[in-house]
Amino acid sequence: MQATVVPLASPRRDVARYEADLIEVTRRVIASGSYIGGPELDALEKGLARSIGTEAVTGVGSGTDALIFAMQAAGVSRGDEVIVPSHTAGPSVAAINALPATPVFVDVEFDTACIDVNCVAAAIGRRTKAILAVHLYGHPARIDELVRLAADRGVSVIEDCAQAQGARLMDRPVGSFGRFGCFSFYPTKNLGAIGDAGAVAGSAAGVSLVRQLRTYGWREPQFAEIPGGRCSRLDELQAGFLNVRLKGLDEDVRARREIARAYNERLAGLPIALPVEHKGAYHAYHLFVIKSDRRDALKEHLAKSGVMTSIHYPFPAHRQPGLAAGSRTEGTLDVTDRLQQQILSLPIFATMSRGEVDRVAEAVRGFFGD
Repeated sequence: MQATVVPLASPRRDVARYEADLIEVTRRVIASGSYIGGPELDALEKGLARSIGTEAVTGVGSGTDALIFAMQAAGVSRGDEVIVPSHTAGPSVAAINALPATPVFVDVEFDTACIDVNCVAAAIGRRTKAILAVHLYGHPARIDELVRLAADRGVSVIEDCAQAQGARLMDRPVGSFGRFGCFSFYPTKNLGAIGDAGAVAGSAAGVSLVRQLRTYGWREPQFAEIPGGRCSRLDELQAGFLNVRLKGLDEDVRARREIARAYNERLAGLPIALPVEHKGAYHAYHLFVIKSDRRDALKEHLAKSGVMTSIHYPFPAHRQPGLAAGSRTEGTLDVTDRLQQQILSLPIFATMSRGEVDRVAEAVRGFFGD
């Protein structure tokens, strides 16, 4: 084992670049006496709306809450069906179950691992209320096609952008296509807080409804105007930290893309499938996911070489009892099952050094005897 380990991600290093600014934000917030719903949150919501290209944004307590509130605001409730890829992070499906609505699992494309539009078309039925389009790993789903399909069928599209902050399709930011765009600011994300935080983007009217839902259903203080509300607010301190990080988002995504370019050059010619970038897509590379028929052995070799890896995700949602209870599945999900056997996430983060990239690439090449 190497004396040092190349981490899969490093929130500490990413945050350390801004330590002086974050300390100043902390002092400013403490001195203000305004800890919930103050100027930091207002500035963040406006800055995010400009970045995403929507009329409005509202901060919430987590990315999962963002999904729940967005679906509620789109009219999803008990008995409705929401189409979702089975190959996704568990929170995508947990949010549907929380409503409670019915997840309808569909397959994904093999090259991007994003939701398959043809499978979605086959899954839409009379109970379908929404499509949850997950921009997985940082690559945009075929969101333009999904929005057209949804409009023809009279259902809403909710974008799960938790892994795709900074990604674009035809130079348009993800989160601006569907009825709502939902974001997570978990510390390892492209735009990370120092704790849990999330946001919902959309029209002014839609976001106003989400804002009510995030605070007990209140429009005016102490008066619950609509049912289904609860407390999930993005506090001033996290908002202030995110204001600092937002200024560097584009640069951080470019850094991730440069790391991905270096990986693609160094790993070319090996018997693995490298990530793709569809025409018109701008991949944000939250994760760098390769595919190999020898995945488990490769993972073990990299661990011994001091390289951290992970599997995103080892258990498809339709095979997890805690997520799949009461769900239905459309089609065979053959691609999802195949991906689960082959995918492996290599280290990638904005402050990763070229030396670390080279070390990962050398370890991978070494496994294949190259």
